[in-house]
Amino acid sequence: MLYRGQTLGKYKIVAPLGSGGFAVVYLARDTWIDKDVAIKVPHRQNINFAELLREPRLLATLDHPIIVSITTAEKQENVFFIVMEYVQGDTLDDLIGGGAMDVRRALDFARQACEAVRHAHGQGVIHRDLRPPNMLVSKAGVLKVADFGTSRFLEIAARGTTVIGSPAYMAPEQFEGKAVFASDIYSLGVTMYQMLTGVMPYETPSPSNLDRLMRGDLVRPPRVHAPSIPASVNDLVMKAMAPDLSKRYRSADELLDALETVRARRDRRVAGHTPATSQDAAPPRPGPRRRQPSETAGATFCRQCHKPLHARAARCPFCGEIQ
Repeated sequence: MLYRGQTLGKYKIVAPLGSGGFAVVYLARDTWIDKDVAIKVPHRQNINFAELLREPRLLATLDHPIIVSITTAEKQENVFFIVMEYVQGDTLDDLIGGGAMDVRRALDFARQACEAVRHAHGQGVIHRDLRPPNMLVSKAGVLKVADFGTSRFLEIAARGTTVIGSPAYMAPEQFEGKAVFASDIYSLGVTMYQMLTGVMPYETPSPSNLDRLMRGDLVRPPRVHAPSIPASVNDLVMKAMAPDLSKRYRSADELLDALETVRARRDRRVAGHTPATSQDAAPPRPGPRRRQPSETAGATFCRQCHKPLHARAARCPFCGEIQ
């Protein structure tokens, strides 16, 4: 454990931000450029240095506005640590603690997370531990996914003896140590369920319940908890959480297309262009609030919502507009 005011090279520890199975994260100050950063200090410091570098090297390949960026990895005062972007705001878990979200807001967060997952999968990276505590929401309402690669690091460090993930969000195949890209889709489905209802789809599965989880017997549709959820949204979440891989969305691209289709249908109905149907029956929601242009200097902005884009983005990860 590091203490407030301790220095590691040019970094001065300000306060602890949180702790997980892999590391403790601290808010620190880069005293050279007077900037706040997040520092991740692995619990296990006696691992081979080459293995310690696996996660930062993996994270360095992910360059996306919705993925927490890594600055560098260092070893100072005999302590290895990873320096990352500091996102000021709340975790998605904190926001869900206030109860079920408005459907529009939940779909917006889901779409942003799905954009991050699509980028990572395109680089061959499976998150393995997607869940609300690993998703940060900035003061501007921009979601950032953290901890890509951490679970893979743990898997390597454990020499394959440990099943990686958080059981409440794990796809059935993960309990057998067989994580695939679609396993992240399942975790996103559980997260969407939680955002829309304010509750989990089931209690954390026990070993005796794994057969029921794999048959899909543990999950009740979101509309059971929140009848106002449109049927199309309910069906989307249930497909994302399908225990059978062949019935789940096959990729983040496929889930993203489904999210955008559902959102466009709701926007048209709210605007009065199309009537509500029995398939999508739900009370009308207020129209989308106009988003303010980002103040990020030197960035490329979306022509519709004005949020910053990755330099090579063909589609805005926030509003879905093709650039």
